[in-house]
Amino acid sequence: MSLPRTPSSPTTSAETGDGTAAQTGTLVRAARVWADADPDPRTRAELLADLAATTAGDEAARERLAGAFAGPLTFGTAGLRAALGPGPNRMNRLVVRQAAAGLARYLLDVADGAWTPRAVIGFDARHNSAVFAADSAAVLTAAGIETLLLPAALPTPVLARAVRRLDADAGVMVTASHNPPQDNGYKVYLGGRASDETGRGAQIVSPVDAAIAERIRAVDPATVPMADDGWTVLAPAIADEYRAGVVALSRPELFPPRAVTITLTPLHGVGGDLMRAVLSDAGFGAVHLVPEQAAPDPDFPTVAFPNPEEPGALDLALAAAREQGADLVIANDPDADRVALAVAHEGDYRVLTGDETGALLGAHLLDRWQRERAAAAPAARSNPAGPAPVFANSIVSSRLLSRIAEAAGIEHRVTLTGFKWITRTPGLTFGYEEALGYCVDPAAVRDKDGISAGLLAAELAADAKADGRTLVDVLEDLSVRHGVHRTRQLSVRVTDLGLLDAMMGRLRQTGPTAFDGSAVVVAVDLAAGEAVPGLAPLPPTEGLYWVTEAGNRVIVRPSGTEPKLKCYLEVVVPAASRTDVAAATARAEASLDAIVADLQALLELPS
Repeated sequence: MSLPRTPSSPTTSAETGDGTAAQTGTLVRAARVWADADPDPRTRAELLADLAATTAGDEAARERLAGAFAGPLTFGTAGLRAALGPGPNRMNRLVVRQAAAGLARYLLDVADGAWTPRAVIGFDARHNSAVFAADSAAVLTAAGIETLLLPAALPTPVLARAVRRLDADAGVMVTASHNPPQDNGYKVYLGGRASDETGRGAQIVSPVDAAIAERIRAVDPATVPMADDGWTVLAPAIADEYRAGVVALSRPELFPPRAVTITLTPLHGVGGDLMRAVLSDAGFGAVHLVPEQAAPDPDFPTVAFPNPEEPGALDLALAAAREQGADLVIANDPDADRVALAVAHEGDYRVLTGDETGALLGAHLLDRWQRERAAAAPAARSNPAGPAPVFANSIVSSRLLSRIAEAAGIEHRVTLTGFKWITRTPGLTFGYEEALGYCVDPAAVRDKDGISAGLLAAELAADAKADGRTLVDVLEDLSVRHGVHRTRQLSVRVTDLGLLDAMMGRLRQTGPTAFDGSAVVVAVDLAAGEAVPGLAPLPPTEGLYWVTEAGNRVIVRPSGTEPKLKCYLEVVVPAASRTDVAAATARAEASLDAIVADLQALLELPS
């Protein structure tokens, strides 16, 4: 049985009469065929209920059907991500089987009979993640792919490490990361013989995404062959190996203090036990999990949105930290590939921004390298065995890391947004993006990893505490050396994706001449592939980039995963001493306020 093509978009209110009836008929027929093929009794029952209500004239049910069948999900560099539910525009078992079959076809085409491709599959604890992973294993095995399945719900970085550790040609992680509980996703990595060395174990990029998407579109999900067995479920040792590798990143011989009290929350995700074990193995004994959020729970009952960046997400962790007298709060997102930090400060807690944590981790890794060189024998000091560090961050992240690298005389690169680009930096030692993603061990995990980053943050916090300082003090020292770097985001959510194009078009046509009274001296259309002064050439990407005479920067781009226009602002203000940092920060925040007002006027938004 072949699933029919479905309407490409829901019927608009302008469609009436026979046209509406005809489109509804097409929609109902497509839904019936899908229901017949659906192997999941829950999504099938949901679809049949909406079908019955639609044929009875229920407009709300008809709109749900139209949304579910509004064309297939788009497979791109982020793989697939959507709400769970029936139909080709939702995440469900048929869509996952189709995606797995398309990926298998791509791997077989790349191998071209010369070798048998190998794939490893991981999954988190979200609704249906384990089912989607098992279905993927059955599809890949039936297609002739050597298939390895992680033994339990585990963090995304465990899967990313397994791709390299097992020399797999592809990796699949079933996760929607920090999305709401009703979502799930399908993330693809390439490695082994299907990738070059720079991208081995990294997320896919163009044109690979288009090549896989083409093969997915050619698959009829109702007829995908499924194996009953034949794949290998990996032993729990795969997680133990990851744990040992992360612990080995800690350097107690260089940073012996471990006397910090840590409050830890996995936000109902899969990272809690592993993060706590890593900290314990590395010598951090005073680690306390937030009990209400310690166990994996796909409904995320204590948070409105399981994203540590969202307001309120850390409320329980901060309350627990106050009770425990914690020095540091570590919060992972549900699949533990990201980490947020909060530090005891002036009688309460200060939540660090992603850029602040990125600067701290970069400075710490640089300090480690410098201490290693100082501890080496004189001959090794003049001719060190290892290469100098290479730092990288996304173009929308702060420029502070580049200032740190420049002052130390080491290489720094700016990449497009996303770890699929950051981890392809040649010789990378440390990379980050402002959205709480950090890669501190690219040789093992070619992706962001909230567990290894959390460990190094604890190491830095303990070292600072031993000197009577906190991470805020370390940040203030960086501000004196390199200037106060304050960043902010302005996000404009839309209901009509066409508005994003309209707003970008307006900015291109009548772009800004100044921000906060400072003239724009650099204006770059990133989509045109124009060079950004001072940066290495970047592939074309949708976005606009401005720098003012005062050195302030504004970047505007549509989100790649949400219906949002995202504006990234950065203001830099010199600080002559630690006592001047507070005043410089206030000046920077006032300038950010003014730039936000300028952008709102340009975009014709209410203030």
